[in-house]
Amino acid sequence: MRLNEMRSHRSTLLEIDLMTRTHGFIGRRSFLTGMGGLGIATAAGSNLIWQPEEALAQSPTTPKPKPVSPEAALKLLLEGNQRFVDGKRQNPHQSRLRLQEVAVAQYPFASILGCADSRVPAEIVFDQGLGDLFVVRVAGNVASQTAIGSLEFSTAVLGSQLIVVVGHSRCGAVVAAAKGDPLPGRIGVFVEEIKPAVARVRAKTGNLEENSIIANVQYQAQKLAESSTILAGLLKEGKLKIVGGRYDLASGKFIIVT
Repeated sequence: MRLNEMRSHRSTLLEIDLMTRTHGFIGRRSFLTGMGGLGIATAAGSNLIWQPEEALAQSPTTPKPKPVSPEAALKLLLEGNQRFVDGKRQNPHQSRLRLQEVAVAQYPFASILGCADSRVPAEIVFDQGLGDLFVVRVAGNVASQTAIGSLEFSTAVLGSQLIVVVGHSRCGAVVAAAKGDPLPGRIGVFVEEIKPAVARVRAKTGNLEENSIIANVQYQAQKLAESSTILAGLLKEGKLKIVGGRYDLASGKFIIVT
């Protein structure tokens, strides 16, 4: 194994150890077993798995922040969005000091599954800063397998107790799913994952596009809860809440729809 790869493995394992010890959601051994597909387990042959234990014992740890409940986390997001709408952003946690704090470890109080649309940057529209949000963005705010895995990490390892699915008005991915036209390249992959939501409201009265946007948020939130044993377990234990909402591009307002 090359020197740079060895250093990368050591850094990754050290970070996982620090975060799991701090939050106590899942054990290090259990997480490494589940993360085998990411290549972490390949370090076992060279004893790299055990070296971060020694390094961690000699390293100063960041003070453990107080847990943020799902209800409190959602309140912070909604208050931040209202500041954004009112033009009174506080731009919190964006100082040089904050930069140094989160360089050591991250403790996001909420996770976001949002659309990749350039007009919906989560930290801006919710008026948050460095290390506050764990953001996963994919066109159509689709709960793909990769997105689910990322959110499992943010909740089970980093300790975030809230996942918010953020859909938005005039979403091109949802519009494409509603039209059903053939699409080039891999664009059709994520559009196919939206079509079940569109099917739920196709016969519903009103605007199909708007109905589909809300239905897609609800569908993806449901998919998160039902497609992951890790997320389902945290939900059952009361350590996680999943909600969804619609962001309006024109006004900047975010409204809960689940």
